[in-house]
Amino acid sequence: MNDIDSLFNTLTSLQAKKKLPPVEQWQPEHTGSIDIAINNDGEWFHEGSKIQRQALADLFATILRREGDDYYLVTPAEKMAIQVADVPFIATDLDVRGSGKDSELLFTTNVGDYVKAGADNQIMMREERPYLHVRNGLEARLTRNVYYRLIDHGVEEAGHLYVYSQGQPFDLGLLN
Repeated sequence: MNDIDSLFNTLTSLQAKKKLPPVEQWQPEHTGSIDIAINNDGEWFHEGSKIQRQALADLFATILRREGDDYYLVTPAEKMAIQVADVPFIATDLDVRGSGKDSELLFTTNVGDYVKAGADNQIMMREERPYLHVRNGLEARLTRNVYYRLIDHGVEEAGHLYVYSQGQPFDLGLLN
């Protein structure tokens, strides 16, 4: 087993062991809002002050739920609306196994998720910006350096640039 295979196996195993609460099943009666916001850089704020403890932001990320265009922190007892500037997560790293159409793309988010792009975790372009589905309608925006690394693994087809992961093609747009 080579280093990249070992890395992929370790990170996907860590993600599989991550026990996420079943926020989609919780329907609490108490609802409201809380002064928590996530800015365009994926930074979490409470009452205007940045949350300095990354472990706290990571914990909040596990109880985040999206309903339409709205985001909530959900527990069995309450559902509290928060503000999200764009999307709640940022893809901060990319590991690639294989090449071309036989690639596997594994992204790391700013809240410690490891997401393998594929049928359930699509890469999409919106307004010329790359995004990745993380889970349950929650998305991450790719940082510029991650996007450039992704482009390096692209395959030109019919004037478009595609990347592949787990056999799924993702159109990154027209080549000029």
